[in-house]
Formats: sequence, C-alpha cells, structure tokens
Amino acid sequence: MKKLFAALLAAVAVSFAGGALADDKQDVAVTAAPAVTAPADAKVEVNPVAAPAALPVAAVEAAPAAEAAAPAPVPNKGDNAWLFIATALVIMMAVPGLALFYGGLVRAKNMLSVLLQVFAVFSLISVLWVLYGYSIAFTEGSAFFGSLDKVLLKGITPDSVAATFSKGVVISEFIYVAFQGAFAAITVALILGAFAERIKFSAVLLFSVLWFTFSYLPIAHMVWYWAGPDGYVSADAADKLNATAGFLFQKGALDFAGGTVVHINAAVAGLVGAFMVGKRIGFGRESFAPHSLTLTIVGASLLWVGWFGFNAGSALEANGTAALAFVNTWVATAAAAMSWLIAEWIIKGKPSGLGAASGAVAGMVAITPAAGFVGVVGAIVIGLLAGMVCLWGVNGLKRLLGADDSLDVFGVHGVGGILGAILTGVFASPSLGGSGVWDYVANKASDTYSISDQVIVQLTAVGTTVVWSAVVAFIAFKLVDMFIGLRVPEDEEREGLDITSHGESAYHN
Repeated sequence: MKKLFAALLAAVAVSFAGGALADDKQDVAVTAAPAVTAPADAKVEVNPVAAPAALPVAAVEAAPAAEAAAPAPVPNKGDNAWLFIATALVIMMAVPGLALFYGGLVRAKNMLSVLLQVFAVFSLISVLWVLYGYSIAFTEGSAFFGSLDKVLLKGITPDSVAATFSKGVVISEFIYVAFQGAFAAITVALILGAFAERIKFSAVLLFSVLWFTFSYLPIAHMVWYWAGPDGYVSADAADKLNATAGFLFQKGALDFAGGTVVHINAAVAGLVGAFMVGKRIGFGRESFAPHSLTLTIVGASLLWVGWFGFNAGSALEANGTAALAFVNTWVATAAAAMSWLIAEWIIKGKPSGLGAASGAVAGMVAITPAAGFVGVVGAIVIGLLAGMVCLWGVNGLKRLLGADDSLDVFGVHGVGGILGAILTGVFASPSLGGSGVWDYVANKASDTYSISDQVIVQLTAVGTTVVWSAVVAFIAFKLVDMFIGLRVPEDEEREGLDITSHGESAYHN
C-alpha cells in the first residue's frame, strides 16, 4: 500500500508540473483545434456562429430566414455504413476477443469466471451508457462533466445527426451513440484482468458502476468533448467554442482513439485494484501458468481485427484519415509483435506465443492515441518501441511495483498507453510525417507545431488521467470493500471461481 500511495504522489507531482508548463507554453489556439482528435460530436447548424454552442450532437435545425436556401447537412450513407461496421468490430473486441485473451491466461478453474465477468460488465456498461453515460460524456456542461439533457437518449431520433471532423459532414447520431458506448464498455472490461481469479462477482459489478460513472465519463468528456468544426468560422467564434470544450481538449491534448480515455484510465484503475484486492494465494510460490495459450492467441487475433474498427472508426468518416489510421494500426501492431518476440528471444533464449500475442496488444495500445495523427514511419517506430518497453513493463516494472497484476493490465495498457500518448506529441509533427493540428478557421494545418510544447500537453493529459483514475478507483474499491467485500474466501479461491461463484465449469473431464 505504501508503494501505491508513493506512486499516486509522484503522479500528482507530474500532473501539476506538466499542467503548469502547458499553461505557460501552449494554450489551445483560438483558431486551431485537433484535426481528428478522437470520437467527438457537435450540434450541426447552418449558422453556428449565430446560435449558442450548447447541446452538441443534435438534430439539424432550420436555417435562418436569410439563409433558408442553404440545405441542411445529411448523413453520407458510406460514412454511416463504415461506422456500423466499426462499431460491430469494437463489440467483437470485447466479446469474444478480450474474453478469450484473458480467459486463456488464467488457470482452468477460473476460465468461466473471467468470460462471465467480461460478458456481464460489457452488458452492464452498455445499459448504463444509454441511461446516462452518453449524456454526461457528450453534452455541454462544465469542463469536466456534461449535462443530463440526453438521459435515456432523450431527444435523439432517426433523423438526429452528430458532427464529424469535417465541416458540413454528419453521421446518424444513433450509430455514434453505439460506437462510443462500445468504447466505454470495453474500457471497464479491461480493468478485470488486473485482479482476476480472486475477486467477488458482486464486487466486480458494483465497482464497474462507480468507476464508469466517476472516472470514465469525466475523462471522456475532458478529452473528447467539443462543439464540432462548423462553428469555427472566425477567431472570436473559435475562442468561444473552445471555452465550452472538455478540460484537456481545451489544452490541446491529442488522443485519436483512447490512449488516455481507454488504456491509461483502465490500467491505473486495474493497478489500484491489484493492490487493494491483494495477491492471489500462492503468488510467488505456485505456478500461475496460462491454461490455454491457444485461446489467448485466438483472442489476441480477434482484438487485432477489431482494433481496425476501434482506431480507423474514430475518424468518424470513410476517408483518408480513416485509411491512415487503418494502416498505422496494422503496421504498428506487427512491429510491436516482432519487437517483443525478438527481445524475448535474446533475453530468455526462446521466442514465445504469449510474447507474440502480448507484443501485438502492446502495439495496438501504443498506436491508439496516435493512429490518425502520425505517418506510417512514425507508427512503425511507436510499435517497435512499444514491444520492448512493454516487455519491461510486465517484467521489471511489475517486480518494482510488487503488485499481483494478474494479466499485466498495467504493464501493457498502462505503459503502452503512456508511451503512445507521449510519442503522439512527437510524431504528429509535420516535420516527422505527421498531420500536426488543424486550423479550422484557416482550413489548413497550423504552421506553428512545436514538438516540445505538444509533448508537455500530452504529459499533462497523462498525469491528469493517472491521478483522476487512481483517486476514483481507490475510493470505489474502498466503498465496495466496506459494503460487500472485495475478495472471495480462501477456500473458494483455492477451489476456483467457476464452481464457487457460478456453479459451473468451463471444462468437464
């Protein structure tokens, strides 16, 4: 526990230091907003400057009388179709992809419990997303939370639209709701691997509700919420719209598809959980070898396929940026798999299937925040570094922390997410083949990209996410422990959660 508090204090220091430097060096430019920061939404209006910037993602309203002839934007069927496919791919990442990846890594007596935890949490968060999650994350409110204006998707109809990252281009709001909901659900499911094989099922569900509400939703709002591009028609208008955006969006943080919102956010919560739930019985003395690497590699392969929807879908359009994110996801994953495999071969004398699968996931994680911002060469470099750095994360760093992070959630998603978020600031530079940031007033890439300034902004986003998630997770775990307890009894843990928690087994001899 001392190590946990020390880590939290260090993270707080980094966050505040980065924030102070960011305020000094790089405020969000009045006329510049990230070209494709991440899934975001906006109210689409023919004359956005004349209307308030409230209620992003709403039905297209009638134009003022003076501009009555201007047609209202309508969704492009190709963009809509791509988002349908991308959303289904993200859902596939969780069930079956993540479930099989995690399930193969635990012992046979806990296989079913892990599958059920992932399945149930994904289902639970999907419902909560519709009830209130979408409204809190993607409506205008404060810099940290949205409003309750769209609770139960109030006001959303088949004709409602959401903005993309191109002026005058929209998609159907319902598919945007589903796409973002799939992100939220898999993020909470990612946490489960950190304390697998010893936590109560009821504790999993209650913790998921608390952490989703008070960590995922505000971080998503801080990073991804903005009023959309259409209102950026002048410096004054851009300044007003930036003021309504999320806290980290205002600072200029780049996160294409969830390096901070998904991976760092979940990984920090998982690490806190590993400390607070405690080590598995026999940890360090008994073998905890994966019971089925076959299923783990199948799960990793499904994750790789689904990740194309995760990253390329985050462009929100079937365009060149989506194609870039697709290619970057492909090559960064491959580079990381080979990097981990070769490094492991050199260090341990043999390359392993687990190493290849883990390396691939590390590459997917690291490229996520950068996918639509960096060039292909930058993606390859990020992948190569992710494989080696995350290999250290699940070996050297794990020993230093002393936590029983069962399935290396922090070593892969935390370390990989932090690495990717920082390197996004480096390789997004136009001088290194990246796209820079887009000036929506001038309708071109900004001419003043600074790698050092952007890296400071990225560090601020990382530090904010680490501290926020850790504090919320700590409080949530404490509350769960007080009311229902976190851990199953020792005899139930030894027998296995499949039988003791669910009354059934994954396998029958």
